[in-house]
Amino acid sequence: MKNHPVQDMMLLMASKIRAIANTISDEEVESFLRELLAATRIYVMGAGRSGLVAKAFAMRLMHLGLQSYVVGETITPALGKGDVIVVFSGSGETKTMADIAETAKGIGARICLITSRKDSRIGRIADCIVVVESQRDAVRDDAAEFEIRQMMGEHKSFAPLGTLFETTAMIFADAVISRLMEITKTDVEQLRGRHVNIE
Repeated sequence: MKNHPVQDMMLLMASKIRAIANTISDEEVESFLRELLAATRIYVMGAGRSGLVAKAFAMRLMHLGLQSYVVGETITPALGKGDVIVVFSGSGETKTMADIAETAKGIGARICLITSRKDSRIGRIADCIVVVESQRDAVRDDAAEFEIRQMMGEHKSFAPLGTLFETTAMIFADAVISRLMEITKTDVEQLRGRHVNIE
């Protein structure tokens, strides 16, 4: 197996993320921004590493002064109409995420999906979808992606286990926060004032 310097791998990932950024739809992004700004409360979720991206996004939304919660946390309040759930799911098929999204839809929440696959179980019920990466390794059973693929280590890519999706989703989420700061005229000092101060 050929060895590659870590820096070269970083540059390769960066070049792929740049290429992906150029393919993201302006209309999808604008729709997502409108959903966030119109939401009473914003809930976020994702499985595995996508869940870590979701948590980071929820933290930044809180810093912006928006009401944000992570699905599954003990202090997350009951969902209601007017609320939005943002789902980070590369496949759009992860069973646990799809089950929760369908329940939320039934309650009356709006669903925003950040994904690699528009045509998916969550995609079919989503009110807004942003495709942030469309080249994923094929899997035999998409519904088992988180439960099997991530645990078993099945991959063929230089960036294994959905890494490119998750990294791109993280950068996308941070860019969305930057855009929301512009729209809401929030400055860095206001964000700093909401940052944790008891650690």
